[in-house]
Amino acid sequence: MKSEFICVKPRYDAAKDRFDTQMHKLRSRRVDKREYGKVYLSSISGKYLFSMYEGGDDHWEVVK
Repeated sequence: MKSEFICVKPRYDAAKDRFDTQMHKLRSRRVDKREYGKVYLSSISGKYLFSMYEGGDDHWEVVK
């Protein structure tokens, strides 16, 4: 099965810090699953996991 990827960017300072330090400023995230309006994402390496609402949320925004 082919992996799905989406790109995200941080919306607030704490997310930006996490994006810069832990996520190495890489926007592309692998979609692990979708459930109840949320999308569960992981970094390409699999070391960083998080979830967000499908259309974006207070912390993260989907980049087209």
